[in-house]
Amino acid sequence: MSDCYSVPVAIIGGGPVGLAAAAQLVSKGETFVLFEVAGEVAGNIKQWSHVRLFSPWRFNIDKAAKSLLETSGWNSPNEDELPTGGELVEQYLTPLSQLPAIKPYIHYGAKVIAVSRKGLSKVKTAGREKLPFVIHVEQNGARSTFEAKAVIDSSGTWSNPNPANSEGVWTQDELSLSNRIFYGIPDVLGRHKEKYSGKKVLVVGSGHSAINALLDLEKLKEQEPSTRIVWIIRKSNVSEVYGGQESDSLRERGELGTRLQRLVEKGFIEVVSAFHIIHFNQDGDYITVTGTQNGEAIQIEGISEIISNTGARPDMAFLREVRTDMDPSIESVDALATLIDPNIHSCGTVRPHGEKELRQPEHNLYIVGAKSYGRAPTFLMATGYEQVRSVVAALTGDWESARKVELDLPETGVCSVSNPTKLVSIDESGDTCCTTAKVSPTPKSSCCS
Repeated sequence: MSDCYSVPVAIIGGGPVGLAAAAQLVSKGETFVLFEVAGEVAGNIKQWSHVRLFSPWRFNIDKAAKSLLETSGWNSPNEDELPTGGELVEQYLTPLSQLPAIKPYIHYGAKVIAVSRKGLSKVKTAGREKLPFVIHVEQNGARSTFEAKAVIDSSGTWSNPNPANSEGVWTQDELSLSNRIFYGIPDVLGRHKEKYSGKKVLVVGSGHSAINALLDLEKLKEQEPSTRIVWIIRKSNVSEVYGGQESDSLRERGELGTRLQRLVEKGFIEVVSAFHIIHFNQDGDYITVTGTQNGEAIQIEGISEIISNTGARPDMAFLREVRTDMDPSIESVDALATLIDPNIHSCGTVRPHGEKELRQPEHNLYIVGAKSYGRAPTFLMATGYEQVRSVVAALTGDWESARKVELDLPETGVCSVSNPTKLVSIDESGDTCCTTAKVSPTPKSSCCS
């Protein structure tokens, strides 16, 4: 990257992908500044620290980060073990954030409220690519600005959940139940145990977050038999949720579906399929959920608590004054939309992608990580690491490396493409050139919800 102004690269978000971007920049001798809205590293992961990942350590550690850590004397965890979110932070992300080459450049409790070009509004075109970005940050009740020559937005989507309402709109009746609806994966067997014990709990959603919540609730039911579990899904057939099961190359991921199927078939979980939520009503201590099922209006009554796992959406508000190109339906980076659209890719492959697909109309602005996938429930941590490796290579002028995308992902056992790939390059025209094998199928967790 031509250094026409001596300012760093700005990274927004201090999760796994943001820290991987920092490690990649350090490895290239490039300066950076990182803004994390939480008071500590990986604030979003802290919210699900009790959840065990279904991918082993070898898929969860960025290569550049690993190299920096090992130079400092860090011992890598057993690559075949499955970490919890808390272990991912404690054993990997925190040590990475504490490295002398990274620690001084992280700002915690720093909320990015706007990104702009210095002295120009979004409307002005002439000369804008020669001007630095201005990052407007709110921290400790005060606002400040930082200049940057490039922006890597890895802020994710976890903190911006979708509503449970099937139309995707935040209604007043749902907002009024904010203390009764948990958006995410509660610690049912730990700090949130009393909230759900002995209650009639409604779980909304059909992804892995919902499955984790259901399995934990069943363990709670073993301890407190009066606990009741109702599960709402929009899918017509519950078997679509079970996934690859014994055919899944990630054993723990496949086991989730197997365990859930067993509980459903034994009647431990009441399943309401093809249900679309329209309205919530609270009457005293209980909630009534009104919706449609196969065109008919029905109600689910007597609910005490709700766990909503209907995905998340990107926050684009702070990028309003820069030029972005996002898909209008799934709100992903536009070039990725046809590759990851859940309306098309219930299961299949996602073509390897890097800097070229991720670049925005605003020169040197990149949206990466889960945010690049918008509302699509298809993102993998390893994919994000490869995204930022390619982006940083481009920012530092290594275009050959930027165009070469390397993926090493497990097979699902249920997708149509069965040959794994370790190295795939994308040439300048955007064509995929497989140099060792066919394109890897995207793991089940990332393409089949």
